[in-house]
Amino acid sequence: MVDLDAIYSARGPLARAVKGFRARPFQVEMARAVAEAIEGKNVLVAEAGTGTGKTFAYLVPALLTGGKVILSTGTKTLQDQLFDRDIPTVRAALGAPVTVALLKGRANYVCHYHLERALQDAWLPTRDDARHLSEIERFARNSSTGDRADCAAVPEYAGIWSHATSTRDNCLGSKCPHYDACFVMKARREALAADVVVVNHHLFFADLVLRDEGAAELLPACNTVIFDEAHQLPETASLFFSESVSTSQLIDLARDTRLEGAAAAKDYAPLPEAARELERAARDLRLTFTEDSGRIPARTLDGDAGFEAGLAAALGALDTLASELKKQAERSEGLMGCWQRALSFAEQLERWRSGVDEARVKWVELFGHALRLHSTPLSIAEIFRGQVDDHARAWIFTSATLSVNRDFSHYCGQMGLADARTASWDSPFDYANQGLLYVPRGLPEPNTPEHTEAVIEAALPLIEAAGGCAFVLFTSLRAMRRGRELIERAFAERGWNYPLLVQGDGSRSEMLVRFRDLGNAVLVGSQSFWEGVDVRGEALSLVVIDKLPFAPPDDPVLAARIEKMSREGRSAFLEYQLPEAVITLKQGAGRLIRDETDRGVLMLCDPRLLSRGYGKRVLASLPPMKLTHHAGEAIEFLSARPTSRPSARRAKAPPATTR
Repeated sequence: MVDLDAIYSARGPLARAVKGFRARPFQVEMARAVAEAIEGKNVLVAEAGTGTGKTFAYLVPALLTGGKVILSTGTKTLQDQLFDRDIPTVRAALGAPVTVALLKGRANYVCHYHLERALQDAWLPTRDDARHLSEIERFARNSSTGDRADCAAVPEYAGIWSHATSTRDNCLGSKCPHYDACFVMKARREALAADVVVVNHHLFFADLVLRDEGAAELLPACNTVIFDEAHQLPETASLFFSESVSTSQLIDLARDTRLEGAAAAKDYAPLPEAARELERAARDLRLTFTEDSGRIPARTLDGDAGFEAGLAAALGALDTLASELKKQAERSEGLMGCWQRALSFAEQLERWRSGVDEARVKWVELFGHALRLHSTPLSIAEIFRGQVDDHARAWIFTSATLSVNRDFSHYCGQMGLADARTASWDSPFDYANQGLLYVPRGLPEPNTPEHTEAVIEAALPLIEAAGGCAFVLFTSLRAMRRGRELIERAFAERGWNYPLLVQGDGSRSEMLVRFRDLGNAVLVGSQSFWEGVDVRGEALSLVVIDKLPFAPPDDPVLAARIEKMSREGRSAFLEYQLPEAVITLKQGAGRLIRDETDRGVLMLCDPRLLSRGYGKRVLASLPPMKLTHHAGEAIEFLSARPTSRPSARRAKAPPATTR
């Protein structure tokens, strides 16, 4: 039996290997629970507060207990952090002889076949695309992994990547002429041979559902599955247990047909013409909606002549293309693949527009230049439970936010984990002294036009007292944009020179680097900055949240789930909407205190915390900070915090004022 107390002790191997490592009782308790779950092949749902050290708590038993482990994270950034830093550190400290592999989705790897096709194509839209494609070709010749993250010469957001990578739809698999040199296959082979495989949630579920990119082979052989940032799983699982088809997929099919036809069927003119018709019909289908973005229930489109005609035209063009592809499919594997894709898309479109399935909700998602047709299950609990019961193995779900005041029933109900062991460990941080929760009185109701203005007006004295160093987080993009306008105006009127960073002005990683480096910035953000953001030290001393993050009730999936629960005589608000909002709020609140020396104020600007009965339940789920309703107390708390860089943290501004 592994002596976990010794490993995590102040004189243990982790303490010797990791600078600043400290023995934490809750970390040992969590590690013991993980080890027991692995040994007993049980299900564990483990909530560990910020600072518990949950990563090392699950890595030690995972690396020492033996057997194959799949470790799934919330983002590719966390995936890289585990693979490049955390696992090597723990493995070296323990002297554990385990092999580790990193497996990403196929879109992260250069595809030799599609790169070759793109290089032959004379229709590249811009000179930048042509230049970037040459850089990708050079990278592919010299890289051992083909991972696009390693290709520094081409921005990750460059559109040309879609021409040089494959998708599940257009991959030729074992029939590809470059199969033996395929970067995806190499990564898969390494993953099959490794003791520990690091993936992300999207890849895990894509592979689980589609039986495509490796997990279908990895899962039967593994002894343990660990989900870090497990609070994201219900949404991710819903996405991948859905059926969907988009106009972008149809346009990609038309493009690939044109390229394959130029290579293998130049003499057959009807093929490129059919491809052009499909592309035109797909674009016209998107143009039946005037909105830039949104989510629309399918039932509201009944009788919408424009949409129905557009969908029929797209399906007709798809059928025509499939017919032409069938005549030429034997001429190349690429054309055969396009024909099979056309048949699959046609089947999905027919299924989407026909009939009603009471277990699913059909809806349309709008993007700037595309739309996607979704069919989403109202509940994933039974589907996911089937995966858990499929084979005896340990399943471990961990995050800082899985419960509502230590009640895991909402999360476990969503995931079908009714019989799971649940456990919660508090953060070791001294929230009573490190943090202050400020809930101002007298603010307008969140659904009124005056609310955002009142939030900014109330936050300005605290921003000044903090010397910038603030996150101002909104629950909607509209409120965020309005908040930005108000803050810019207020800074100009007061002569304040705090740097203002706004979500969308750059990538999240770039903005975080700037925020940390500036030391006195104010960052205005929405959903992107509510979680997975770690700013330690003086640069972040104030987090302002405009209101409780209830999902919009007009969201088609949420509306359908609420309707179903209401039909069953259940309270959708108490059982679903409120727990979801609390878990999301805990993520946003968790941005403030990231280290035992951090100090700051969490400002929640939703009057419902004081006027509604559920407000106490929400507040009880937050870290145990002292609560105040007085601006002066919050300003005093911020002004009194020690700072080593007063000149960098203070803008040229008049003294603080309060109303």
